[in-house]
Amino acid sequence: MQTQNRATLALLLCAAVFCGSVQNAARGGVIGTQEYLTAVDREAAIARIDAVLAREEVRAQLEHYGVDPADANERVAALTDEELQTLADDLDGLPAGGEILAIVGIVFLVLLILELVGVIDIFKKI
Repeated sequence: MQTQNRATLALLLCAAVFCGSVQNAARGGVIGTQEYLTAVDREAAIARIDAVLAREEVRAQLEHYGVDPADANERVAALTDEELQTLADDLDGLPAGGEILAIVGIVFLVLLILELVGVIDIFKKI
């Protein structure tokens, strides 16, 4: 019985040594700050673009132009870092609801001109 225990123990030790030697050692290296910031910025830019693409009106407009939203996500993932950053910056610079804001402004100007000319009397009722 003692011989069997020794044989089992020897087999377990051989298996442990073999499994321990098969694992790859972790290799660490120093990366620069710019390299790290570029990687973080890429993820943040993709998140901003995905948030815009997830909006219903954007999806409807993409489908109107014949672009599948899944294809748009794949194209965003395939962009280079420079292209991705440019797109994300352009999205941040665009006004939200720009067309609606322009329409409201035009309607206000038309009502103001009609009020000044005397055609309507809408601002005195307010």
